[in-house]
Amino acid sequence: MSLAADVRAACAQIAADARHVRIDIAAMPVLPDASADLDPERHYLEGEPADVAAYLLTLDAINFGSGWFPLVRKREVDGRMVSGYFTIAWALSDRFRAHGPWTNAELRSMTTTQIAAVLGQQPELELMSLYAQALRALGAFLGERRPLDVVAAAGGSAQRLAAALAGGMAMFADVGFYKRAQIAANDLELAGVARFDDIDELTIFADNLVPHVLRCAGVLVYDDELAAHIDAGLPLPMDRREREIRACALHACELISARDGVPPRVLDVQLWNHGQTPEIKASPRHRCRTVYY
Repeated sequence: MSLAADVRAACAQIAADARHVRIDIAAMPVLPDASADLDPERHYLEGEPADVAAYLLTLDAINFGSGWFPLVRKREVDGRMVSGYFTIAWALSDRFRAHGPWTNAELRSMTTTQIAAVLGQQPELELMSLYAQALRALGAFLGERRPLDVVAAAGGSAQRLAAALAGGMAMFADVGFYKRAQIAANDLELAGVARFDDIDELTIFADNLVPHVLRCAGVLVYDDELAAHIDAGLPLPMDRREREIRACALHACELISARDGVPPRVLDVQLWNHGQTPEIKASPRHRCRTVYY
């Protein structure tokens, strides 16, 4: 089977056997209109295609850390704090706008202190050392290639690109979900620097925010113990409960996609962007310290 088909099958099985999470697809309301595009201010999208591709692949190499985001020093705009993700994405955009991409050799020698300074964070934060490790891995994966060379090697297949990323870098190898490997292909497509014939075959990009949006909508229902754990703001290990949350979110979105005729990747971005609203942010979501999301 293809990468996306493997993910669908794995998540459908987890959802069928779930003990802690159930799906109530009938509860899914019509969401307010939400963009399925990348924010052009907070993401570097205006440069040359090669530079934009380098930015997105670099961003997706460090597109994780939601379990540490409460500790991240957030960017403040007009008196409001932006999210952990946008704090990182925007700081990286600032770097690319001022200096362009890192060379592959510079990526391979990235230090914790260097990436922390770029992102405006304390190097003592564990996440910064993981980011440095991820960028060194990206530099090793690229070798002498440019990001657009990696895209070209995928031959117009988002799934082949995702498989190459997951096979080439351990931090992308989120078996059963491949969240960051798939989202990298989608980001490149959304930015207009790549075109993939199978882009709409991708699944959602299972993280901790889309399940939270679905829970707020009543589509995902947690058992009392799990609900109390998350509502108390307690960290969740990468155990059966964590996999059930992400798998049930993915499977629910497959059902919604089939019902409404919206590709899962588009549904994901709409749900994720809807998750930036104050009413969604007001309640706790699950937090797990992992390099996968």
